Formats: sequence, C-alpha cells, structure tokens
Amino acid sequence: MTKMGPLSGIRVVEIAGIGPAPMCTMLLADLGASVLRIERDESPDLVDSVPRRCNVILRGRPSLQLDLKNNDARDFVLSVVRKADVLIEGFRPGVAERLGIGPEPVMALNPKLVYGRMTGWGQDGPLAMRAGHDITYLALSGALNAIGRKGQPPTVPLNLVSDFAGGALYLALGILSALVERQHSGLGQVVDAAMIDGTASLMAAIYGMAAAGNLTSERGTNLLDSGAYFYDVYECADGKWLAIGALEQRFHDELLRQIGIDPGSPDTRANREGWPRMRELLKDRFRTRTRDEWQAQLEPLDVCAAPVLSMSEAPTHLHLRHRRTFVDVEGVVQPAAAPRFSRTPASDPRPVPEPGVGVDDLLREWQIDPQRRPRHHAVPS
Repeated sequence: MTKMGPLSGIRVVEIAGIGPAPMCTMLLADLGASVLRIERDESPDLVDSVPRRCNVILRGRPSLQLDLKNNDARDFVLSVVRKADVLIEGFRPGVAERLGIGPEPVMALNPKLVYGRMTGWGQDGPLAMRAGHDITYLALSGALNAIGRKGQPPTVPLNLVSDFAGGALYLALGILSALVERQHSGLGQVVDAAMIDGTASLMAAIYGMAAAGNLTSERGTNLLDSGAYFYDVYECADGKWLAIGALEQRFHDELLRQIGIDPGSPDTRANREGWPRMRELLKDRFRTRTRDEWQAQLEPLDVCAAPVLSMSEAPTHLHLRHRRTFVDVEGVVQPAAAPRFSRTPASDPRPVPEPGVGVDDLLREWQIDPQRRPRHHAVPS
C-alpha cells in the first residue's frame, strides 16, 4: 500500500470529523502519506448527505468504524498511534481528552507525534466551546462583511474560505511545519489550528490596505470587491458570464482596445468617480457577443479575462485537460492532487473505500498485527 509522493513514509491517524479536518487529511494522503481514518459508529450528518464514493475528501485512505468510548477501541487507537507521525482530530475542546486520546496520554506514548487539532474558535477563549460553521468564522473575522456588491447583503463564498483555506490548509501547514521542526528537536508538538485564526490570516493584505486608507468601509466599492469596472464579471449575449481582472495599466488598456473602447487617459483606472460610467460601457459591449465568442478573442491575449465556467464545463477546458487538473475516478470527476513535484510526483487519487477495506494491509505496512484490531464493525479487507 506504499504510495507515491513527497509525504511517502509519513503515517497519519485521522479521527473522523467533517469539513476541514478530513480535507486536510485528504491533502496529506494525496501527497503520499499513509493514513488510517478512525470513524465513529455514527457518521457525521454531512457525510450522510452524499453517496460515500462521491465524498471526495475521504479519498485515498482506508477507514475503520470504532466506538471510541469502548476501552478496546481506545486501546487499539493508542497502539496505532505509537507507530504514527501525526494524529488529526476535529473535536470541540476537551472531547479528545474525555475519550482518553488527548495530547497528554498520546504524546506520552509517542513523544515524536505531531498532534493536529482542528477547531473553529481554537482551544481557548470565550467562544471556544461554542458551535460554529464556516460562515460564522467568516463573519467574525471581518471577511464576510467585505465580500459582496454595493448595496447588497454580504455574499457567502461557499465554504471555501474558513473551512478549507483558513482551516484545512492552515492545519496542513502547521502539521508540516511541526514535522520539519521535529527533524531538529526529535520531538512532536500540538498544532492548534483554528478556522477563525486562519481566516483572519487570509485577510492580512486586505487589513493592510484598510490601514493604508486604500479601502472604503462600504463593500462593492473597492478594487477587488467588484467596485472596479476592470475587476468584475460581465454578462454576455447568451446570459453566460465573463470574468475580467485587468488590474495593471497595460492589461487594462489592451482589454479596452480589444472590445472596441478607447482606453482614454492613463488616469482612467485611478479615477473612481468615472468607474460607474466605464462599467456601463463594458456592460453594453460584452452583451453584444456570447461568452464563448469573447473567450475565443480574449483568452489568447494578455488581458486577464476568463469565461465563468460551470462545474460541468471546467474539467473540459483545454488548459485544465492538458494539466489533468481534474481526473475521473470510477465515474466521479474530481480535482487531482496539488501541488506538483518534480522528483516525487503524487499518485492519481484512489476511490473512497468502504469502511474496513484495506485496513489490514495498512496495519501490516505499519508493522501492526491486523488481529489486534476490533472486528465487530469491520468490512473484510
């Protein structure tokens, strides 16, 4: 079961959760880590909402369903942790401790272990024990208030920002940083990754713009929030959309020339009072042709324009097909592993296995006797 990728040889125990923790573990598994996912008897609600084979963030690692309140199950997990480099859990603060798999007992058994904790609010603070989801962390960080059009309510950007960027990616960064540090100290440590912290960190440049006085408090009036006519989306003749990101002067001027509008003086971009008039010119012009007609004209040029593709269209785009950005895994179209490596490329994603499938092979790889695992919930390997 040894996998390809730069993390080949790294062993991870994942205590199942929803959202950012399994997304982080998927990223590690994609890049070659050997992962055993421990699922609770009752699956999280959101996992039940799609067929298991379509729950893409569970790909690339076998799983075992255990009741962690059971002593035998807990003892088995502790025995596996002895062989692991990383443990990932996404419980509210204190839950892992009550189950007997918190950092203190686990790292006493394995001082080299990196213990990754994924929460919304962090391990401490007034809101630490409160429930939350992506939208609540996004709201409290100041990010949600800044996203949207002028005169409209804040726009929810799926759950990409707090769950997957501020959560999963920051947890992965923390875990990998701790693994690098371990090479010098020989010791593991606890990584406290909070979605609220990660989301705030993602806003660093925007907070800097505000401090410099380059950002108004009204959303939809600034450079990057749809306020600028040269950084926005425009409807085309067929009702489809084109995205424009002509921030630099040369891209801006070439875009306008290509669509038949005089770029005007060099301060056209900087004159915010003129943005509404320019926006109307671009709206009228883009409505004269279909999205694909504009794409054919603009995509080969340095004008920072791209068609707004649907999720069914994106995998068929020439560039994404060339790079195999999307792959088909047993009929489920999904993103391939990222990023890419020159010497240690990752394998193509594997299907999401049913609970129990492949567990014995992984245990043998970790030099653990498969007979030691609880069997009452297992599916034969």
